[in-house]
Amino acid sequence: MKAHRPSSIPLRKLSALVFCLFFIGFTCTTAIAEKKKTVPTELAGFILGSPVTDYPDIEYSNYLKEVVVTNWHGFRKGLISYGVCDKPGTIVKLQMKYEDSSERFYKKLFATFKERFGEPTVWEGDSFGVLQKWKWKFTDDKGRDINLVLQHNSQDPNNNIGNQVKLYLPEQEERERSCFIQSCELPENDEHRKRQEENSKFDWDMLIPQ
Repeated sequence: MKAHRPSSIPLRKLSALVFCLFFIGFTCTTAIAEKKKTVPTELAGFILGSPVTDYPDIEYSNYLKEVVVTNWHGFRKGLISYGVCDKPGTIVKLQMKYEDSSERFYKKLFATFKERFGEPTVWEGDSFGVLQKWKWKFTDDKGRDINLVLQHNSQDPNNNIGNQVKLYLPEQEERERSCFIQSCELPENDEHRKRQEENSKFDWDMLIPQ
């Protein structure tokens, strides 16, 4: 007795089957490709490229303006912040990032700072040594409070990596902030309070770029 062979699929049906599978695969691939082309332009209700004046309920915080310097006498980058309200044009804060970002250089700086300015006033770094941050507090002959900060950050993404020094007038910075807020303060009326309540409501769509 001869063994029974399974019937073979006709060539025409096989070709049709291959075509259908190819068509389905192509359609799915195209759909996925089209989906990947989506480009977000909106986040939290704010649209890229739109005027900031379109959002009357946001609070402005630019009470200081900044000038950037680069490759500056051993510093990689620096920010010079000056007032715009209480004392327009007056330098309030200096933030400079050193070219040498090593911890070895930080220790050399720290030793020099202590020799020149004495022991620091307060430690503001962490207990793990990732962020090493010391602050000195002074009062000059004009009666102005002056703060000096030296920090080294090895890996904390919330702070500038490397070595940085800050020198600023804390009271003048606060006066600039208060002056600016008062000049930009929105009137407290029922309509404003209603908008604030609407803005504070949780909205999942606001959390995802659109």
